Amino acid sequence: MDTSYLERLKGPRRGVVLDGGGRIFSALEALGLERWDFQVVSTIDAARRALRQDPGAIGLVAFDGVHAWPQAELVMLLARSEVEWVALLEEGLLRSERVSPELLRNFNDFHSLPLDRERIAMTLGHVHGKAALLPRADSSALAGGGFGMTGRSECMRLIYRQIEKVLGVDAPVLIGGESGTGKELVARAIHQHSARASGPFVAMNCGAIAPSLIQSELFGYERGAFTGAAQRKIGNIEAANDGVLFLDEIGDLPLEMQANLLRFLQDKTITRVGSTERVKVNVRVIAATHVDLQRAVADGRFRQDLYYRLNVLGLTLPALRERREDIPLLAQTIFDEQRVHASPQVRGFSSAALRAMMDYDWPGNVRELINRVQRAMIMSENRLLSVADLGLPPVVDPVTPTLEEIRTNVEREVIETSLKKHGNNVSETARRLGVSRVTLYRMIDRLKIVL
Repeated sequence: MDTSYLERLKGPRRGVVLDGGGRIFSALEALGLERWDFQVVSTIDAARRALRQDPGAIGLVAFDGVHAWPQAELVMLLARSEVEWVALLEEGLLRSERVSPELLRNFNDFHSLPLDRERIAMTLGHVHGKAALLPRADSSALAGGGFGMTGRSECMRLIYRQIEKVLGVDAPVLIGGESGTGKELVARAIHQHSARASGPFVAMNCGAIAPSLIQSELFGYERGAFTGAAQRKIGNIEAANDGVLFLDEIGDLPLEMQANLLRFLQDKTITRVGSTERVKVNVRVIAATHVDLQRAVADGRFRQDLYYRLNVLGLTLPALRERREDIPLLAQTIFDEQRVHASPQVRGFSSAALRAMMDYDWPGNVRELINRVQRAMIMSENRLLSVADLGLPPVVDPVTPTLEEIRTNVEREVIETSLKKHGNNVSETARRLGVSRVTLYRMIDRLKIVL
């Protein structure tokens, strides 16, 4: 067994307790747990600072039914810290709407009150043992994701599992997804974690090159092949030999070039423009597109045989709106990476900004999120980035109906249902509802019910 792990297991046991009122912390202290040193804090910001100073500590969050934690900020704290978390809950809160299942999923364990010394000692010991293993864990997992990507949602975990399977084979990969979802990031991850990691990674955007130049960019050319060809130029396919060629926006490749690319994928040889020599090349092709290639095939804009050649291993990246639970973690990761460029007073995100980010649909996906956060960090004059700093629509709280509105809606529903049940017979409906026929007519008129 790893001796460093045993040393961490036998070392001091530290915990940071986030408790707004302090009552639950007092109950924990009163148990006199041996070898445990707890630090109590009353705000999420203070917990963040304490854990930054002592990353080896475990975290405990108290839910006392009085002090409510801003859920978005708390989730962001739980997601970004390399900490094992325990929830301490007042009796009854476990099934309360104030502590949602989404929030509880971020905890490793929980303990309901009243605190039982033996049970809490076992819970904390288990979590401490798990925390002791963290220094041996893969750093990408500690960052809240995998393969250099950020995200702990179920759809991102599926992508990580699919990448794991793709790494073990050397077949072409087709990555689908909307613009800005990180297709090149996935392609680079496949390259960096595969057997071709020591080889080159050559990226080419098929939609950014003039159609007349694509052939020479892909296959290269010989000196004198055309006007201006003063010397031989190696194309992108040949430059990626023993590595990976990433063809972004493959759906924009002209039809005539699709035939040439298909020929290369079939026999793994190329011919430079102006030459008759066939050059053998060992390249793995990863293609990406934001368009529906199956529809493009049906429309005659993309070759069916090339589509099947490229789509041996297919990955489809989720849009950011499909993994909203990752937004706080992504935003904080961007913030941490760009902190050096931020205005000096900026310290994080306001609660309203986090809610606005969660509510926004992000048509530009992660790329748009990066752009908005970077701009806000540079331009903001606030301590916490606001909704206006991010340029997002303000969060509109749902309007709570008045008692009169609720009563009117209930009356209308009951009367309409009863009328329908009795074939719009007003006399029978009035008798069933226990009101006079005149009263029912007045209610029908007031509620504007059509008979």
